[in-house]
Amino acid sequence: MHNRHVVETLSERGAVFVDDTDEVPEGARVVFSAHGVSPAVHTEAAKRSLSTIDATCPLVTKVHKEAIRFAWDGFRILLVGHAGHEEVEGTMGEAPEHITLVQSPEEARTIEVPDAEKLVWISQTTLSVDETMETVEILRERFPHLQNPPSDDICYATQNRQVAVKKIGPDADLVIVVGSANSSNSVRLVEVALEHGAKAAYRVDFAREIDETWFHDVATVGVTSGASVPENLVQDVLQLLADYGFDTVEEVVTAEEDLIFSLPKELRKLG
Repeated sequence: MHNRHVVETLSERGAVFVDDTDEVPEGARVVFSAHGVSPAVHTEAAKRSLSTIDATCPLVTKVHKEAIRFAWDGFRILLVGHAGHEEVEGTMGEAPEHITLVQSPEEARTIEVPDAEKLVWISQTTLSVDETMETVEILRERFPHLQNPPSDDICYATQNRQVAVKKIGPDADLVIVVGSANSSNSVRLVEVALEHGAKAAYRVDFAREIDETWFHDVATVGVTSGASVPENLVQDVLQLLADYGFDTVEEVVTAEEDLIFSLPKELRKLG
């Protein structure tokens, strides 16, 4: 979970965040985050007799399954994503001998692969849609046999927010993105806002982090949030803006989200 408020709230309720299964007492219960983990982590958890709850986002699971299937079919896989991101580490762990990471359009221009005849690309789910497609187009120019995944890998919530920011950017003197610094999709929203006409854009975790100096010569403010941000944090920002005189709110709707994911199967068994 890449949201500071949610992490702090869970910590206050007794959750302990760890980076490795070695930090979990043997026989204890561990929850795998929404970004997913590699098969090696599942194996290590089993060795330590840990009770596991797999809370991996189904959209991330989809990418993992694609990696497994493409590797099984003998493809070289180009994974568009950011090194060190938990999701990328988990996906690469599914088929490390078959996956090559491509982090940017610049890397796409120089990356080399052992077999360009049987090649497919997949992506991290929280990337900028535009930059991902720019990277893929460069790869396609260099590797004409490059195949697409069966469906889009980028999270629908990430895409919807980027589309909305593209719409409000040209009319916004300032865009405020509610989200954490380690949230890839929140950071991308700031970049998308600036790329599509916003005069200024900033990311905050909480309303209290907003700087009053940002509002100099500002008539219109756009507000959006990262995909995992609780609604109350957005409402806090809107209330602060109202206190500053920005009390007329126009909701920009570019998509309706009605997809509901079921609880992890381990929790369904307990219920």
